[in-house]
Amino acid sequence: MLKGFRDFILRGNVIDLAVAVVIGAAFTALIGVFNTALITPIVNSFFDLLGLSKDGIGGTIGLPGDQVINIG
Repeated sequence: MLKGFRDFILRGNVIDLAVAVVIGAAFTALIGVFNTALITPIVNSFFDLLGLSKDGIGGTIGLPGDQVINIG
């Protein structure tokens, strides 16, 4: 079993995996900034243009047994 692990390490797959993790983390951060800087302001201005407030969207759903689901 240890020989197989050693062969796996020496083949370079670990380095490929590490590079993929770093690229994935960078891409996640990039998409988060893109969403915060561009998409969210566009959506908010669209809601303002229609006269809707962000707080006015949503509601509650009553369930049996005095349970409530809050939406929004």
